[in-house]
This record gives sequence, structure tokens and C-alpha cells, in this order.
Amino acid sequence: MRKNLSKLTAITMAFVLTLTGCSLGAKEKDESGSEATEQANVEESLEETSVTSTENSSAAPNEVPSDRIIVVEDLAEPEIDESASSSTEASVYTDQEEKTYEIDKELEMVFFGDSQFANGRSDGTDIASYVQKRVPNGKAYNLGIGGTTAALEYTTVNYQDYENWTSTCFVGMAYALEGRINRNQVLASYPEVLEQMNQVDPATVDYYFIEYGANDFFNKIQLDKWSSGYADINPLHTYYGALKAGIDVLRNISPNATIILITPFYGMYYAPDGTYLGDTYVTSNGVGTLQDYAKKMNNVAEEYSLYCLDTMTRTKCDLYMDTASQYLMDNIHLTVTGRQIFGRIIAHIPNSMEGYEPTAYRQTEYIKIAEFNPDEYYKYPDEYFASDFPEEYEKYMNGEYLLAKPEE
Repeated sequence: MRKNLSKLTAITMAFVLTLTGCSLGAKEKDESGSEATEQANVEESLEETSVTSTENSSAAPNEVPSDRIIVVEDLAEPEIDESASSSTEASVYTDQEEKTYEIDKELEMVFFGDSQFANGRSDGTDIASYVQKRVPNGKAYNLGIGGTTAALEYTTVNYQDYENWTSTCFVGMAYALEGRINRNQVLASYPEVLEQMNQVDPATVDYYFIEYGANDFFNKIQLDKWSSGYADINPLHTYYGALKAGIDVLRNISPNATIILITPFYGMYYAPDGTYLGDTYVTSNGVGTLQDYAKKMNNVAEEYSLYCLDTMTRTKCDLYMDTASQYLMDNIHLTVTGRQIFGRIIAHIPNSMEGYEPTAYRQTEYIKIAEFNPDEYYKYPDEYFASDFPEEYEKYMNGEYLLAKPEE
């Protein structure tokens, strides 16, 4: 992790003052408890998301006016103290016990991503573990590594030198699973990840979940070759190009697997002195905002006709400025509760696609963290279910869903 001091240009500071009216400290709030209300007004339209647009999440989020974008030089990701978010918080919640179902085979799920996936792996509070607990006979392999990008680092010039490959970017992880590069060499510093990867047979994988973007943003990775300004840039050095390259590898080695994309998560940014800089909608690294990276992932999803889960614009839960302290341990990384919530949200994807539950559950559940019960299983109210999803309601009443049974 980098510890660079954030440097603001004069014009950037002017934008900060315009948006906030003053320097807003990391813990400073007004009497109503809200932060940066001027910025919130810019983003009000992002809440207006219907069930249809939630499901069709490959549609790009609404634009933020360019004159409200704040460019921050040397924006640094905060150091993460994982111990602060695991054992103490995890003891508050009990979680559902894993159950065994009469299903022919395990449902194999492989998770590629950064620290949002990697965090909690050591004590079973990672997102992959929470998904596994909610998917019948699910088996999760967590290949997430903190600090990694989708794109190949700019410092790697000879991208075809597979014998000496060292990058754990998404492309590198896909190559390692494929066997193109030496996984023992690449993952020598990550024995837990290597052990997990060695258990994966690409031929039997059912689902790949891919989540990258935050570190691409912090490292100023170009969004794509066309917007980079460099006509000869290697596509692997761009976010868009790297996602496509990694997906192509996975599609080749696992032709029967379903690939799910997960956008970067909502977050907020502060200077080392506690000055509030902005959030993922308005804070730019000079290349774009994190929302721009999310939109670029949506572009990839559209091109490949993949399901893309939106974790940024409040389509599935109430992660935003007023709840960030509950969802995020440092305004960027998910807390244990945050990981439980997104584990539950993500589990709806394979459960609905496999026919274990109605797609209505995936489409309609919206979680408010203040009301969240980790042991609860979501059910769509019968009075709405019958009228909104009549075909699925009939199957539900006939007891055809493994995880959704009518009350006796």
C-alpha cells in the first residue's frame, strides 16, 4: 500500500471548497449527522433505480456533471488493519449453518479480486465463505489478493515473457489457472491462494466471480486504449483490455462456466490530515472516477453478455455516505457486516440461475444495514409475488424451489 501524501492543485482545492464550503474532517458532521450535503444533491438521481435497471446492471450509471469532478494527485489507498474487522465484529453475528442438500454435485465457485474478496479469508469472514454458506452444496475457492489490479502493471514491459512472469493482476491469475505461467512462482508469497488454486479444476468450475477496480483507480490505470491518449498502449495495461483478456482465458478453459462481474464498491476519500475529498462519484485520479471504472466494467459485461452486479449505486443495499461507517472500516474496505451483506446479495445470483430460488429474490431484495439480520433468509411477500412474478409464484406454491417454500 502506498502512503503518499495527497497533493491538491489550486484548482482542485477550489473545487473542494465549492462542493463542501469548508474542509470537512473525517469525523466532522453537521448537526443532522450528514456529510457533504452539497455533493449528495449531485447524486440524488442515482437512487432512482427500478427493478428492471437493477437487473440490467450493465447499463451505465447516471453521469455526474464534469464540473463537479475533483482531481486529486497521488490519491493513496489507506493501510488496512484486517484484525480490526474480523474476530471482534464476527462474534456479534452467528450466521446460518451450512446445510447439505440432495444435489448431484458441488456447485464450484471461483472468486478473483482484490482485498474486498481477500479480507476475512483467514477466519472465514470473507465474502466467498458467506456466499458458500448460502448456496446449496456450494464450494467456494477464494483467489482474491489484496492490492491487486485487473490490469498488468506498467512496469511489466515484456508481457509475453511467461517464464519470468510475476504479476498477480487478474490477467496473471487467469494465466496461472490456465497453466500458461508458473503458479508456484507467481503465488510464492500467497500460499493460501496457491493452495486454493491447486484445488480448482477449470473443467468443472460452475461460476467465476470477478471483482477489480479500486487498485486500478489508485494506480491510475488507463480505462481503455482509446481514452488513454496513447495509441500504442498495450491493452493489458488498461482496465478494459485486461478484464477482456482475463475473461477470454477463463472462457477458453471453462467453456461451461458462468462469469459474473462485480463492480468496484462505493467508497469515500480523505486526505492524510482528515480533509474530506469526495467519494467514488466525484473524486478523480486524473484518469477518471471510480464510477468511471465501474462503467467500464459494465461495458465489458455488455460486450460479453455477462451479468454485472452493481455495488456502487445503491441498487441492492444502502451503502452510501450516511451508512459508510457501518459498511466500511476505513471508508473503502468492507467491514465484516458489509461482507455478510454482499455475500447474501451475491448468493442470489447462483441460487436464482440454478433454479434454487425464484429470480424475484435476486431482483427485489434491498438490504438496509440498520435492519440487517445475517441469519435471515429473504422472502418476497406473497401479496406482491403473485402479481409481479405470476409464473414463478406458481412454481413457488408448487414447492419447486429448493430454497423457497410456501408457508404451511
